[in-house]
Amino acid sequence: MNTLLLPTYFPSISHFSAMIQADKIVFEQEDNFQKQTNRNRAYIYSPNGLQLLNIPTKHSKDNHQKTKDILIDSDFDWQKQHYKSLEAAYRSSPFYEYFIDDLTPLFEKKYKFLLDLNYEVFETLTKCLRLQLKYTTTTEYFHEVDPNLIKDYRFLANGKKDPSTFEPYQQVFDDKYGFINNLSVLDLLFNEGKFTIDYARNQSLQLP
Repeated sequence: MNTLLLPTYFPSISHFSAMIQADKIVFEQEDNFQKQTNRNRAYIYSPNGLQLLNIPTKHSKDNHQKTKDILIDSDFDWQKQHYKSLEAAYRSSPFYEYFIDDLTPLFEKKYKFLLDLNYEVFETLTKCLRLQLKYTTTTEYFHEVDPNLIKDYRFLANGKKDPSTFEPYQQVFDDKYGFINNLSVLDLLFNEGKFTIDYARNQSLQLP
């Protein structure tokens, strides 16, 4: 069965688990862009607790602009900020040094379109974990799909609608703030390394 997902920026653990567990991944790219979703956001565990990483996008007067047409606002040096935030959050994690060299180019290359970056993030994550995850993309938008044919997990891009709760794992600052659930898969990657795959395969995903 196909699993329908939105390409996001360093996907949440629930989003990544849906990819790992999918028979076939289909990325939605004909949807209208929605603000304040993981299309251009990711959440990490910083020394001060939960931290949002946000990619600035160029505003348009068109309220029905497709996600694939969204431009990144290059007036802000968001890549430098995100990289420094990751360093502060994870440099003492077990697998930071192992993966950071593969991730660094994502914070150096200049991207015009948000969707291009999100696809490259996906490719980089699969490379880091030596995964063979192929995908296709949509050619038109359907608000609803046949649940007998497609698992519709597009809602996972909107963290507020995602009810998933997961088994705790060791986090860098959990002695300060406790376990924080369903962060970006980067948190899992830096803390669990190759065990990220087994963890993601074993988590139960919930529909809203």
